[in-house]
Amino acid sequence: MAVSSLLVAAPKLYCLLQNPKSNHSSSLNFSVKTISAAKNRLFDCGMGLLLASMVVGSPMEANATRIEYYATVGEPLCELNFVRSGLGYCDVAVGSGNEAPYNELINIHYTARFEDGAVFDSSYKRGRPLTMRIGVGKVIKGLDQGIFGGEGVPPMLVGGKRKLQIPPELAYGPEPAGCFSGDCNIPANATLLYDVNFVGIYK
Repeated sequence: MAVSSLLVAAPKLYCLLQNPKSNHSSSLNFSVKTISAAKNRLFDCGMGLLLASMVVGSPMEANATRIEYYATVGEPLCELNFVRSGLGYCDVAVGSGNEAPYNELINIHYTARFEDGAVFDSSYKRGRPLTMRIGVGKVIKGLDQGIFGGEGVPPMLVGGKRKLQIPPELAYGPEPAGCFSGDCNIPANATLLYDVNFVGIYK
């Protein structure tokens, strides 16, 4: 707040410094030189105000962009279907491309949340899709089943968008995950929610 106040006040101080009280006697006749100097002072003050407003406005614009970014990541709600394994899924968009091929690399964009809606991981934040091998246990069981299909879950098609609710037994189970230096990103027995966008088959 102090920095912002200083930036806002700076043009005013600059204008005052550039316009000290005149010691000359009052006169109704202004010279061309005096008028020109006044115009220059007004121009300088205007530029100072413009620059200050840009500097002060920058953090607000950055925050607005960040809020807009996170608002566009979540997919629309849909009603989940649950299969025997406990996995819940629903298709926001079915897609029109090929199915996810067994033991092949695919590209997906995703947002991963806890049950309370808090995001703990997102490929969108990194600015590139995740390349993963599908159907052979290289990722958690819930993603394998939810993307490759099986046990009542249809396979995703390229271009498809699907929501997954993954129970702990198909995620990381009773152990915390994503641990570094004693801090763990995912607690034990966590149910995970994924928005998956099947971008394409890796080439």
